Amino acid sequence: MSFKPMTSLRRGFGIFWRGLDATRRFVLNSLFLLILIAFLWALFSGGAKPLTAKTALVLELRGELVEEHSSALRDTLLSNVGGNTRRMIELRDLLTVLDAAAKDKNIGSVYLMLDELDGAGLAMLHEVGAAIDRVKAAGKPVIAWGGNFDQKRYLLASHASEVYVHPMGMVLIEGFGRHRNYYRDALDKLGVTVNLMKVGTYKSFAEPYISNGPSQAATEADAFLYGALWQGYTASVEKNRKLAAGSVARGIEQLPQLMQATGGNAAQVALNQKLVDGIKTRDEVRAMFIKRGEYDESIKSFRQVSYNEYLARNPQKAFGDAVGVIVAAGEITEGQGGPGVVGGTSTAAMIRRAREDDSVKALVLRVDSPGGSAYGSELIRRELELTRAAGKPVVVSMGSVAASGGYWISMASDEVIADPATITGSIGVFAILPTADKVADKLGVRTAGVTTTWLADAYNPLRPLDPRFGQLVQASIDNVYREFTTKAAAARKTTAAKIDEVGQGRVWTGAQAKERGLVDRLGSYGDALRSAAKRAKLGDDFRVAYVERPGTAFEQFLSMLGVSDVQALNIQVKLGILPDAIPPAAMSGVAKDLGWLADLSDGKKPFAAVTHCLCELP
Repeated sequence: MSFKPMTSLRRGFGIFWRGLDATRRFVLNSLFLLILIAFLWALFSGGAKPLTAKTALVLELRGELVEEHSSALRDTLLSNVGGNTRRMIELRDLLTVLDAAAKDKNIGSVYLMLDELDGAGLAMLHEVGAAIDRVKAAGKPVIAWGGNFDQKRYLLASHASEVYVHPMGMVLIEGFGRHRNYYRDALDKLGVTVNLMKVGTYKSFAEPYISNGPSQAATEADAFLYGALWQGYTASVEKNRKLAAGSVARGIEQLPQLMQATGGNAAQVALNQKLVDGIKTRDEVRAMFIKRGEYDESIKSFRQVSYNEYLARNPQKAFGDAVGVIVAAGEITEGQGGPGVVGGTSTAAMIRRAREDDSVKALVLRVDSPGGSAYGSELIRRELELTRAAGKPVVVSMGSVAASGGYWISMASDEVIADPATITGSIGVFAILPTADKVADKLGVRTAGVTTTWLADAYNPLRPLDPRFGQLVQASIDNVYREFTTKAAAARKTTAAKIDEVGQGRVWTGAQAKERGLVDRLGSYGDALRSAAKRAKLGDDFRVAYVERPGTAFEQFLSMLGVSDVQALNIQVKLGILPDAIPPAAMSGVAKDLGWLADLSDGKKPFAAVTHCLCELP
């Protein structure tokens, strides 16, 4: 009789467990059934309704124009969940949409709205501008409208057939240049000493920490760089708008008088200067599209298709021989990459994966990086070298920035193609060893102990830098610079001495780099794809395969069902597969800006050789 309670307990637990198992199977089977229904509906529903004639493609560009967002997209979604909105437009998607529109007989015009376009590099803007020109060449007008055109937005708008601004809007073209902060006096007051070891007269990355102003060499180099970029920008705008040479610069010089003459009406100034074709509100532009196109009763507006919908109508090829593309965007570190970071180990692994993929016949490395770790850069360069040795052509396409470490990873290629406005070069190396021994003295902190050799605690931030350790670091930096110039000389088929003449940390535009033999030719991302395909004998109708981080099994399953990246990430957040917030460190702008210091603080090395240029345009 004493065993009956235990027996009842077992029986009750068994009933509970069988019920729980049945519920689990019911939920999983229901989920599978829903997914199967969605898959079959997508497969047999006939897809999207075909477009009809005189449809306008509406490109309301919202967010930052980026080279890739495969990993950054996860960061974007999670930041949105956390309340910080960051939107992105992938360059390759925008080019796909514009080139498809140029060939689509049912697309009659393009409506370009730019008010919410955020950051974009000059090289990316040139790529989009050229795509807009291809649409116009196909006989399809492109109408640009905005409330406020800043410098980058206006460069795109200038390519349009017609440009309109809101009555309370403006066109603000400012020019290039910046003022940096210098911390020498502040650090002296704090008692912090920054010990700099470098090779390169023009390697000015660390100057803010050791000086109170720019060196003469840095001033000379910056003036040369900014002058060339500004000349290229104004020439493009004046050509696109059919303005006389020098019109943009004169307009800026006369701007106070021009504003006074119109009673402070900036939109009228833009019209008077022929920067825009008219002043219209958004509803007036809408009425213009209705008049020129076809009225759609269902939406009470002109017949149209949105950017996202049109992108979904033009998927990339999924099978066949391909040109593989790897995007190296962001600062270069030694390990795994993340949002806005090029990991030496992870990028090398992607190159290796492309090399071992029989369907990938050639490789394009799209570079948009100011550099970073010399070691991480070499890991990537070596994998590209092995890829060429395996018989697969490698072509480098330089984006807005491909400098220092970004140039290092470009050296193992059959061809280097740069945009005229690419910021490149910066062949130089440095290391920074900050010490705070004076701070320790002020605070009364003393350090003492026993070591078996002088090297055991040679770099202690609370002690003055041991001169012998400084000599070791400088010798290492000199060696890395020799490696840099030697490899560059071999890649460019010249001598290390000639590379040194255009090196020394000097930054060049793509056009200046071409004149100095640092790149093979000027061209676009499309030119790089075509060059790689030609070298691999793929013909004109080749597939482009983007080699990116491997997705999770769940992401791959959703991809098989045709679910987009954004939809997949939303599903995973809702199901609890992904977290609903990003670690604070990943959100810190300071952490990103100073990411190149990570190897100094993680204890893996006593110092890091850095190939980085502080050369992003403001």
